[in-house]
Amino acid sequence: MGFRLPGIKKASFAAYQASSKAVDVPKGYLAVYVGEKMKRFVIPVSYLNRPSFQNLLSQAEEEFGYNHPKGGLTIPCSEDVFNSITFCLN
Repeated sequence: MGFRLPGIKKASFAAYQASSKAVDVPKGYLAVYVGEKMKRFVIPVSYLNRPSFQNLLSQAEEEFGYNHPKGGLTIPCSEDVFNSITFCLN
């Protein structure tokens, strides 16, 4: 026999919506974390196909596997290197 608690479900869903709005990423983009300070960058998904970005993804796989410390994709390079690579992709 079960029972429902609609107030709790509604409250937890509202909390989820509030927290997800703070980190929303537009459709067609991806959030990545870069550098020692784990700065967040939002990049186009189209970058994933580029060879220079594929190298960064390989480095991330070697260092973190599928366990990224920030919960999002973490790229193990400096912000300067990341900026120079993404600047060339534009």
